[in-house]
Amino acid sequence: MAKTNPRLKARLRRKQHIRKHISGTAERPRMAVFRSSKHIYAQIIDDKKGITIAAASSLIPEIKSKAGDLEDKKAVAKEVGRIIAQRAKQKGVNAVAFDRGGYLYHGRVRALADAAREVGLEF
Repeated sequence: MAKTNPRLKARLRRKQHIRKHISGTAERPRMAVFRSSKHIYAQIIDDKKGITIAAASSLIPEIKSKAGDLEDKKAVAKEVGRIIAQRAKQKGVNAVAFDRGGYLYHGRVRALADAAREVGLEF
């Protein structure tokens, strides 16, 4: 039988701890980030209604077409941050609660957050 990866187990424990304190509302939805080895995903979620307001990932056509021009995964994360912030602004969302999903606020997660702030999303 395969064991659960200790790193994954630790991240999920951190994620549960964070989610106890962060919840998205209509005024301030939650911006959740998921990072895999190849891609990065971001969603803006209203937890009270249980709906996703906006979503973006490194798999959407706007980013996939630029993938050759972007030099690394950090640059792709910045682009995802810009797009998620623009989509949120179009839906009337100006402020979010940032849910880093148990990942360190470093590297791709930080690049995504900084790019979203540059566009004007507050958190």
